[in-house]
Amino acid sequence: MTTHHQSTRGKPRVALVTCADLADLDPDDRLVLAPLSAHGIAVDAPVWDDPDVDWSSYDLVVLRSPWDYALRRDEFVAWAATVPTLVNPADVVRWNTDKRYLAELTAAGVPTVPTSWVEPGESWQPPAETGEYVLKPSVSAGSQDTGRYDLADPEHRDLAAAHVRRLSDAGRVTMVQPYLRAVDTEGETALLFLAGPDGLTFSHAIRKGPMLTGPDLGPDGLYKAEEITSRTARPEQLAVAEKTLATVPGGTRQLLYARVDLIPGPDGEPVLVELELTEPSLFIGYADGAPDRLAAAIATHLARHA
Repeated sequence: MTTHHQSTRGKPRVALVTCADLADLDPDDRLVLAPLSAHGIAVDAPVWDDPDVDWSSYDLVVLRSPWDYALRRDEFVAWAATVPTLVNPADVVRWNTDKRYLAELTAAGVPTVPTSWVEPGESWQPPAETGEYVLKPSVSAGSQDTGRYDLADPEHRDLAAAHVRRLSDAGRVTMVQPYLRAVDTEGETALLFLAGPDGLTFSHAIRKGPMLTGPDLGPDGLYKAEEITSRTARPEQLAVAEKTLATVPGGTRQLLYARVDLIPGPDGEPVLVELELTEPSLFIGYADGAPDRLAAAIATHLARHA
């Protein structure tokens, strides 16, 4: 466990939860350390599955980069349920760590990427129509086990079927989605929301460049590298984000942060790719004042848990 403070005497203690591969936190998250210190908050960076951590000793436990949980989701969700001061809270973690929540959002009228699901043990063959598709597990982080397949290519069809079999054999649900070509030019827009006195408030937006270049060929690290730039959110994107957040079970006042990932659909209107409420990169290094806003959001939640 990495300690980022000199003395905790009289200070509230906050844990920024990470994983063993990022024991000193993701570089983006380290940007919040100085603003938290300015708030008089002492910070540690404990690893979520470290059995020696006393989670009850923290005034607030903030999920940040526990990005190795995807193959141990049940263990991760069970751990989250033992941490009473966890944000975002354990019931949100349980709901949000399986992307089958997208079906609920679609039913609630949120425009989402069309998605079909292949349960473990189900047989699956690529659809007869050609076109590009994305395959990924319903429980994943960092775009791992995710591939892009051109079904006009016989080799890609075979690789897609093998991808689904590989996930199925591991007991994992596969998501099948059309590849939205606008991501190649427009990119993906992530809208970041942080807690304020009256609930979540829009903070900033970034653009992610296209990441999927072809079939999934196996592990290549904890997460795939991303091309990130700052971006100004458009009104129609903010409208979809607000509609999405309105569907969160239990409401958004319980949330410290939220990230809404959008891509233009075939008609150019934004559609939801993912709603990230568990351990999203917040990209606070790409917007003036964002580290201070995150620190203020943490201070707000500390006051609520006091």
